[in-house]
Amino acid sequence: MMTRKLILIEGLPGSGKSTVAKMVSEILIEQGKKVQLFQEGNLEHLADYEGVSFYYAGDFEALLKTHEKYIEVLESNATAHDQGFLIPYRKMKEQWGIELPDHIVKDIFSRDIYEIPFEQNVKLITEKWQDSTQNVLSTNDDCITIFECCFIQNPLTMGLVKCNQSKEQNVQYVLELGRIIHALNPLLIYIDQKDISYTFDKAVSERPKDGLKVLLTTIRIRVWGKQRVIRVLRVRYGFCRKERSWSPKSMGYFNWIRYGWIIRIMTARLVGTS
Repeated sequence: MMTRKLILIEGLPGSGKSTVAKMVSEILIEQGKKVQLFQEGNLEHLADYEGVSFYYAGDFEALLKTHEKYIEVLESNATAHDQGFLIPYRKMKEQWGIELPDHIVKDIFSRDIYEIPFEQNVKLITEKWQDSTQNVLSTNDDCITIFECCFIQNPLTMGLVKCNQSKEQNVQYVLELGRIIHALNPLLIYIDQKDISYTFDKAVSERPKDGLKVLLTTIRIRVWGKQRVIRVLRVRYGFCRKERSWSPKSMGYFNWIRYGWIIRIMTARLVGTS
């Protein structure tokens, strides 16, 4: 019997993932469970990168030469990773109080992990999930980890919206993440929301209004185009609605809940074993 170590909350933008994730966390805590909740935008996320850019070593040197006045700031806050460097530009501003001019933020954002080529993104994100899984497995307690949106939403947004990859490539991306987390006995909760245009507009309007996030959201919508984003969200919704596209048959290691707005949470399904 496997102890449940991971719960994944998924659905379209604006469908209520944050609300449901908090609700699930509260239910488990009330049941006496130890819980760690990582929601969208968490700069300390175990399995995802939020506001982080990746530069190969040569590209990083070019960045420093372009912005010589900020060499010390950039070098001191970049972290060596594989054959390059990670720059946590959102953490630099929001946690460490480091202010960079907008034109530098735009340059760094152009190498955000969700802006780089698909193959680079897959490599970095897959490695992050592997590290996260080992981190959770290495703890000797019964803590349940909850992730919001990073399992299906982020990979498919990257593949379908940004990089226009095929359905097969996107499905394989997510299935590989599923294989990585198999040992955590994950539970996947999918929130069903049919009005895609409404949920998109709702998600954009409700996002935090601080300057950096507005700037980054504006860049993404201008580059990708609202109608393209909505069109791809429709495709993504179709993936999750097809009878066997994201079902226990094709992702057999998951316990699966289709989660509508009539909310019924069976605690045994959340904390039980299989």
